[in-house]
Order: sequence, then structure tokens, then C-alpha cells
Amino acid sequence: MDNLTGKILTELREKHGWSKSTVAKKLGLKAMSTYANWEYGLRKPDGEMIVKIAELYGVSTDYLLTGKDKGRHDDDLADDPDLQIAFKAASDFSEEARRQTIDFINYIREKEKKKGRQPKQQDDH
Repeated sequence: MDNLTGKILTELREKHGWSKSTVAKKLGLKAMSTYANWEYGLRKPDGEMIVKIAELYGVSTDYLLTGKDKGRHDDDLADDPDLQIAFKAASDFSEEARRQTIDFINYIREKEKKKGRQPKQQDDH
């Protein structure tokens, strides 16, 4: 069985510094083993859960399923002056500070979503 999604889930979880139990709780799962089975490639999350996982990690469903984000253009993001300033400032952060920054960004994203605001989409060129 192809386990690309499982590898991506493991990578994202570790990047956030979360345990499997933590992620399972954040997703509202009753058993940590359900999430663990996804990472191990024994089972696959259903479509609804893929959406929840994508929202939790702040990635697209395309990325979770294929490892590629079809809607994002890295070159466009690199040309954004505000993002250049943010990336430069964050380059000296400790791992803990980076994790806190990511957590804060996810917090703001959730607040925006609750207000009904959609994330800014990059223009297709």
C-alpha cells in the first residue's frame, strides 16, 4: 500500500512538535490508534477527515494526498515584500520560537475563518 499520506502526516505532526495523541485529540478522535494507523499506512482517513487534517496543519488537501500544493506558487510568495521581511526576521528564531510563531499564525487563521474571511489566494500566472 502506498503510504505517501502517512509520511506527510508524520512529517507535519513532528514539524509541529505534537504527539500522535495530541493530534488525535485535536481532530476529535476517540482513539489515538486511529490516527496512528493513518501514519503507518494501515488505513486512510476519509474525505471529511482529510479536510479537518488540512485545516489543522494549515495545508491544502492536495498537499496531504499528493505532497504537492497545486494552488500555491512559491515564486509568488517569495516576491511578497511583507513575507520577505517576516522570513528574514524569523530566520534567527530558535526552534521553540518558530513553533510558537506557527501556532500563532494558525490561531490568527482560525480567528479569520470564524469571522467568515477566506484566506488570500495567490493569482495564477
